[in-house]
Amino acid sequence: MNVASAELNTKPLRVVIGVGGGIAAYKAAHLVRYFTERGHQVRVIPTRSALNFVGAATFEALSGQPVATDVFDAVDEVQHVRLGQEADLIVVAPATADLMARIAHGRADDLLTASCLVATCPVVLAPAMHTEMWLNPATVDNVATLRSHGLTVLDPAHGRLTGKDTGAGRLPEPEQIGELALTVLADREAFTRDLEGKKVVISAGGTHEPLDPVRYLGNASSGRQGYALAEVAAQRGAEVTLVAGVTENLPTPIGAELVRVKTAREMQQAVMEHAPSADVVVMAAAVADYRPAEVAESKMKKDSEADLSTIKLTENPDILAGVVEARRQGDVASTTKIVGFAAETGDENNSPLDLARKKLKKKGCDLLMCNAVGEGKVFGQPDSSGWILRPNGDVTEVPEGPKTGVAAAIWRAVCETH
Repeated sequence: MNVASAELNTKPLRVVIGVGGGIAAYKAAHLVRYFTERGHQVRVIPTRSALNFVGAATFEALSGQPVATDVFDAVDEVQHVRLGQEADLIVVAPATADLMARIAHGRADDLLTASCLVATCPVVLAPAMHTEMWLNPATVDNVATLRSHGLTVLDPAHGRLTGKDTGAGRLPEPEQIGELALTVLADREAFTRDLEGKKVVISAGGTHEPLDPVRYLGNASSGRQGYALAEVAAQRGAEVTLVAGVTENLPTPIGAELVRVKTAREMQQAVMEHAPSADVVVMAAAVADYRPAEVAESKMKKDSEADLSTIKLTENPDILAGVVEARRQGDVASTTKIVGFAAETGDENNSPLDLARKKLKKKGCDLLMCNAVGEGKVFGQPDSSGWILRPNGDVTEVPEGPKTGVAAAIWRAVCETH
């Protein structure tokens, strides 16, 4: 059963955070804070090995709840059954290779594995280990088993590991884990691996069009929605290229290749470079429609001869329309699905949805996500809402919720499009 997004924003959840015995256990403390600061009740269940890295007192202080590791703790409360039965969500971070092996094979030899075995709520595992362990056939088989049993196993991040090693196996940042876990709670099918083997190109953020070396024309886009789309696509198995313009200081989506750009023309070049090999192209960026016709080589000053009261603009390329045209011309595969975005305020004659319908017809893409924007709406906000439009006239309403949840709804629509 799915949990409505509105309930997730208002209803306190009972969250169990399991902690495996790895160096990344220190990040679990931040994950506890992520949930407690949102008003949720958190119970931490570390393994005995985890307590070699972070002491029980830390988890008790952050959660306000007692910490236990053994099935024989609080036997009178039947704790090894009760905690899993009563939980709304179980998140295990870090999930070590050993811990995942034990859960995959139904072991219940400590409080954490017993709680996972009895749970009927979503269980989300965030692996962390050395690359060789992650790629070992035994771990690969265990991950497949866990997923086949209905548990969600996130793909790990790529980066610095213990010592000097670098590679796949790094624990994602606590905020990423928290957002993805809540997405699974809202929609258990959010991370179905239906994009396995697919190449996806996503644009995100705004563009800055320079006036001179220090000034520019831009907008309020944070890039959060594009990053969320990349995060969800990668967790559904896709090979993701994220072309990011100007964004907030956001962590790189797990498993995505990040291509940085600033201007609309730079974004056009990057998107068109990667689009020919893509199965899906999603234009979520807020690209500036216009740029200054001339860019001053030095800072323009008020007391100079330059007229700063008037700025002559020239039109930027329409990247979405360009991708659609490239598909028509055969430079992008005919099977490539193209998704556009429309940020609309509406006007005296049209609602945001009316304008989005016109834009979908004009652009010729396969899906269009429409957001009603304005003061305090969408741009820079953690939540979003809107409508997914199809060329046949069908409209799917996406209710208010976290942008990862909106991203999951968009990817579901993409995968249902033939």
